[in-house]
Amino acid sequence: MSTLDTASPTSPGIGRPPTMRRPWYGWALHDGAVVAKRNLLQIPRVPELLFFSLVQPVIFVLLFAYVFGGAIPVPGGGSYREYLIPGVFGQTVAFAAAGVTVGLSEDMHKGIIDRFRSLPMASSGVLIGRSLADLLRTVLVLVVLSISGLLVGWSIDSSVPEALAGYGIMLLFGYAMIWVGAWVGLHMPSPEVANTAGLAWLFPLTFLSNAFVPLAGMPTWLQTIAEWNPISAVVLSARELFGNPTGLPGTSFPMTHPELYAVGSTLLLLLIFVPLSVRKYRHTTSK
Repeated sequence: MSTLDTASPTSPGIGRPPTMRRPWYGWALHDGAVVAKRNLLQIPRVPELLFFSLVQPVIFVLLFAYVFGGAIPVPGGGSYREYLIPGVFGQTVAFAAAGVTVGLSEDMHKGIIDRFRSLPMASSGVLIGRSLADLLRTVLVLVVLSISGLLVGWSIDSSVPEALAGYGIMLLFGYAMIWVGAWVGLHMPSPEVANTAGLAWLFPLTFLSNAFVPLAGMPTWLQTIAEWNPISAVVLSARELFGNPTGLPGTSFPMTHPELYAVGSTLLLLLIFVPLSVRKYRHTTSK
């Protein structure tokens, strides 16, 4: 019997190459962590991507705080700047969808997705890694926005656990929106189209909410739409948990139970768009 026949399959340099044992948390999360690291490494290499993702929400803070702040009263009293900042948070986490839409489309057309396809890795790991990397970027953006808000007069007037719960609801919703953006990006024929389509549906979604103006000033039919908009519940949850003015939100279920509606609608989005995105990715890469 030769040495090759008696060698252990896991012996380095002898016989068959060593095989990697399956991680206890599964190949999808393992491969997702590797892809997330790859996407995060782009930040120091292309710092402009992070810079411009930080500039836009800060501009919204300054624009609404100093230009429109004196012209928009808050029903029930309170500072408009304290009313505004959670709304900017809500818009920012929602706009995370646009980044992943463009990013996935670019990866597909640059051939990066084809390289991933040629590797022995879980197909869902690519989307998991992309979503985790974008979520971590969103955390960084929220930190910068919080500092900007403090500088213009915003404050958190509640306990630390309540404040953390407010940020947690924001990030959970942002993670769901990232998966929605991934699904949209996988349908785009080119990065140019993705750049437009990634924002076309987000602007009406965020402005038809209580993010920037109180619902009481809207027409009745539009107020109903805004009340059931998940962004309104997410923003109202943050305002309540931060101890900020709420602006007499209304008597509908999403406005009287914002935390429950925000978390429930977010989990529903994840249940819908995570399987749809993974299925579309597998169908796209199998062509």
